[in-house]
Amino acid sequence: MYAVIATGGKQYRVQPGETIHVERLNNEQGHARESGAITFDEVLLIADGEQIKLGTPKLAGAKVSAEIVGAGRGEKLIIYKYRRRKGYRRKTGHRQPFTAVKITGISA
Repeated sequence: MYAVIATGGKQYRVQPGETIHVERLNNEQGHARESGAITFDEVLLIADGEQIKLGTPKLAGAKVSAEIVGAGRGEKLIIYKYRRRKGYRRKTGHRQPFTAVKITGISA
């Protein structure tokens, strides 16, 4: 059994027991979540063997429950800007924050 969920502007194919990295999730006060349970309501597809339920665009009443395992930052990306013959060089880096989430269950 697997499902396709949408969170943080991206879509993820998940199944129970799997751990995924999603865009950083915030709590009600706006701070980053470090632990706790969460449910994803934007479920786009649920497949169980040969049966496939497809939403238009979301499935009504479908939920994916998960547990927040931790939070961190991804690998550093280097951004380098350069203009030839002008003496213009800029080097910066970026590390995207993420939340590690373990999928505990899928309900249709």
